[in-house]
Amino acid sequence: MYVRKKRRMVAEINVVPYIDVMLVLLIIFMVTTPIITQGVKVELPKSDAEPIEQMKDGKTPLVATVDEGGLYYFEKDGVNKGPFNAQEMQMEVAGTLQLEPGTQVIIKGDGRVNYAAIIQLLNLLKDAGAPSVGLMTDDVEQN
Repeated sequence: MYVRKKRRMVAEINVVPYIDVMLVLLIIFMVTTPIITQGVKVELPKSDAEPIEQMKDGKTPLVATVDEGGLYYFEKDGVNKGPFNAQEMQMEVAGTLQLEPGTQVIIKGDGRVNYAAIIQLLNLLKDAGAPSVGLMTDDVEQN
């Protein structure tokens, strides 16, 4: 009499479809990431200045920008707002600083902007209640 041996079940997962899905997702992320980056394009002046130390409590600084056309923008936590005129900019910054007092403010001014526009933005930020203001530059060695 012939006795049939019991067949064991194979407990393996076919991972080939998962690899295909992962490759498609990787391509989608590689294509969309450059599109997602936002911001106002400005040509920063070059400097050998030391980088500003990050705030101890982990808050991101507020970045105030003035472009070549003299329009104002600001960025907080990766969200860009603007363009604004001087009064609108002062109200927006003051509102943000009331919600998060002690937030560091950095000016990102285009290198081709008139010096008076940077000073006007500096005064505007001071009147809005900024405790301290830094100036953003590019490294001299960068192209």
